[in-house]
Amino acid sequence: MSHIKSSNTKVETAFLKHLSSLLYPKGYRYRKHYSRLPGKPDIVFVKQKLAIFLDGDFWHGYNLKKLGKSVPKKYWLPKIEKNMQRDKKVNSTLRKNGWAVLRFWEHQIKKDPHKAIKKIETTLVKK
Repeated sequence: MSHIKSSNTKVETAFLKHLSSLLYPKGYRYRKHYSRLPGKPDIVFVKQKLAIFLDGDFWHGYNLKKLGKSVPKKYWLPKIEKNMQRDKKVNSTLRKNGWAVLRFWEHQIKKDPHKAIKKIETTLVKK
């Protein structure tokens, strides 16, 4: 498990290149892996109070019921369920403190990064 990256993954790096090329010219600036907030969001627009998480499908429980049939239940299911509970708590805490929170699944970003960027841009404009 120590070899599994939690930051600067291939998906994240590719997504940030797209995000930067589209939003930097518009004047938006972000921070990566912002440790001053609960959950250490992957991307944070500090001025606009927007926290973005790029969640791995396996680690954050996408299709957990389907996945549960194929993984060793004693270890992985409790771990993934704990991650899901932590995600909910982090979302709640951030929202209570006035932050907007967006979460994107890994497969969504791989399939259509521009759709995710459009949602981010729409949220930024509203802020």
